[in-house]
Amino acid sequence: MEYTWMQLCWLFLIYSLIGWGMEAVVGTVKNKRFTNRGFSTGPFCLVYGFAAVLMTVTLDELTGRPVFLFLGCAVLATAVEWITGKTLERLNRHKWWDYSDKKWNFDGYICPQYTFLWGILGAAALAYGNRIFLDLYTALPEPVNLITVWVITGYVFMDLLVSITAVLHLRSHEILTAERIRNSDRYKNQPFRAGASLIGFAERRMAAVYPVIEERTQELFKTGTFAEGCGFYKLFWLFLTGALLGDMTETLYCRAVGGVWMSRSSLVWGPFSIVWGFAIVLATALLYKDRHRPDRHIFLVGAFLGGAYEYICSVLSELVLGQVFWDYSGIPFNLGGRINLLYCFFWGIAAVVWIKGLYPHFSRWIEKIPKIAGYIATWILVVFMCANMLVSAAALIRYSERDGSPAAKNGWEHVIDTHFDDARMKEIYPNAQIR
Repeated sequence: MEYTWMQLCWLFLIYSLIGWGMEAVVGTVKNKRFTNRGFSTGPFCLVYGFAAVLMTVTLDELTGRPVFLFLGCAVLATAVEWITGKTLERLNRHKWWDYSDKKWNFDGYICPQYTFLWGILGAAALAYGNRIFLDLYTALPEPVNLITVWVITGYVFMDLLVSITAVLHLRSHEILTAERIRNSDRYKNQPFRAGASLIGFAERRMAAVYPVIEERTQELFKTGTFAEGCGFYKLFWLFLTGALLGDMTETLYCRAVGGVWMSRSSLVWGPFSIVWGFAIVLATALLYKDRHRPDRHIFLVGAFLGGAYEYICSVLSELVLGQVFWDYSGIPFNLGGRINLLYCFFWGIAAVVWIKGLYPHFSRWIEKIPKIAGYIATWILVVFMCANMLVSAAALIRYSERDGSPAAKNGWEHVIDTHFDDARMKEIYPNAQIR
């Protein structure tokens, strides 16, 4: 089934509201008083909405296979939960929840009990919930449903900004109490005072539910080198390096196994495989603090996240670009031809090799780049890669559309068809299958 953006936004809001309600009930029963456990102040737990939409987009084709649907929902929801926990920890340097007291927990963020629950809830949502909620959306008059989605989405976005600002403020400051705001010269201006009051309210609510975020953490020692730590500049250069090395690795593999040289690039300009690039960024950002953990820990996370990541990339490339870039249907233990058990094993090995062996060396090399030159080069390359991705996406969309022989209707389509005709696209993407 194909979904419109407005339908997906509607489902996102509905499931965020339901998730918030579930969390509020659990927190209220546990604490014997009303408890808003959401990251945002409003009645929306966005991680539930995001997970539900991700399942809807990527797992809808499995609705006729209940066992695989359950497994897919369990894996995706658990991956979202783990990534969310790691992301919040990077924001505030503290764990927001801890399942260490639960049997067979992993990293304190996920455990099989909740994985099973997420699988059941996700499968029920895709099999029954989506149909009910979309019927409700359709039952609303045309202007009303659109206005409702836009207004609530705008509110959720603003609420999220306030919550993120509050978390970042708490990293190095005390909670903004009403007295501090009233006595501070910084907030004499009425708009600043109103903004500080909103942030302070969010901080007090979060601290009441998650007291750990008030604890001060030791400031990281900085040497003043370029791209130190694991911030934006380091991750961007790792993305670039991973995309380049990934393309080279696949090209050499095809030559060694198939005896042919072929393009393995994701982009129309340059030998870059962005699937590898984003995989390196994801692995580094999420496993950076775990780089001293045992190999088996890194392997399990790599295999688990790698499989989910590859499946999502396969579905999104087909939905957005109309292309399928790999098909594992001929390999045993595959799921829809998008992933297979053997390659999940390889993802686990790759994670261990990267975090334990290669990352420290690449990190040191990147930090040796002169500071000013590094900043200038980074932003030049950011602009280039963004333009490269945009043009590549347009070229792939037109490549898929031309399969039905429609003529170009506007200027940009004429430009794309002129510079990226079918012959050139087949040369750049020899294994792409139009669907």
